[in-house]
Amino acid sequence: MIQLIDIYKIYPMGDEEVHALDGISLDIKEREFVAIIGQSGSGKSTCMNIIGCLDVPTSGSYLLNGQDVSAMSDDQQAHFRNKTVGFVFQQYNLIQKLTAYENVELPLIYRGVHERDRREVVMEALEKVGIADKHKNLPNQLSGGQQQRVSIARALAGKPSLILADEPTGALDSRTGAEMLDFLQQLNGEGHTLVLITHDMNVASRAKRVVSLSDGRIVEDKEVRH
Repeated sequence: MIQLIDIYKIYPMGDEEVHALDGISLDIKEREFVAIIGQSGSGKSTCMNIIGCLDVPTSGSYLLNGQDVSAMSDDQQAHFRNKTVGFVFQQYNLIQKLTAYENVELPLIYRGVHERDRREVVMEALEKVGIADKHKNLPNQLSGGQQQRVSIARALAGKPSLILADEPTGALDSRTGAEMLDFLQQLNGEGHTLVLITHDMNVASRAKRVVSLSDGRIVEDKEVRH
């Protein structure tokens, strides 16, 4: 499903070059649950941006569902990203003046889904994450865990083939964070492909496979036994 082939991402820094990614090759199959772990500066955020079609490599190829994303224009990438990738962010990235329902609905509007079809999709997604009864609430009327569930519902509403979670427990207390990881494991069990970005091995160990980055390179790729 995901194929990173000899990926380099190089940034000019004065007279020098910084290799944020230094020749990464990685395959992730459909329905896998993979954690990409690394400390600050390891390249994991750059890797996430490329996997999520938010950035393109300096060189190398990125294939998602068999399509070469690295060769697409910005507009093509945006369209492909909107229909293929669902994002779950550490800070939720909810629009504060919109209700939970409207936050989940927004990507569907961008995709041109008709209003009569949107309601069913949005309420189904909110029901799946257990907060359909909060659909009229604004983000500031929800707890951190509830806001993250809205974020997951927004990701699920577009029926993406890939869910990309960036430090999804980073803004949550330990109990709520554990509940959120339980829910992500449940989604993977239902057939969703999940890529989790984290710096925390305790979080990463919830995945079925852990890929460790350091200085822009893969230093370990191992299966996790639960």
